[in-house]
Amino acid sequence: MKFILIFIIGSMAGLLGGLVGIGGGILIVPALVFGLGFTQKLAQGTTLAAMIPPIGIAAAYVYYKAGDVDTTSAFWIALGFIAGGYFGANIAESISSQLLERIFGGCMILIGIYMIYRS
Repeated sequence: MKFILIFIIGSMAGLLGGLVGIGGGILIVPALVFGLGFTQKLAQGTTLAAMIPPIGIAAAYVYYKAGDVDTTSAFWIALGFIAGGYFGANIAESISSQLLERIFGGCMILIGIYMIYRS
């Protein structure tokens, strides 16, 4: 049963990731933490490991075929993401899950407010 729930969470995150370009982590991490009892760190690590291949390859391919990918920018973003991801993960592992949960929630709130008021 747990695997079915995890599959549904992944499917919904993939759908929204491909639809609006969000990283699935904004949906998957809270679902794993609050719905399945994962720790914040376990949810983030699991999500990062699971998201990169399907979203990064499948969805990007569709946008690429439609001519909606700036490959030069994507390359530089990817390099920055590698460096930022490495250092961010090290910081995340050095702080408590409780503080990490608060930081994650705060980021989601700020991004949401920005998106609402920008449009």
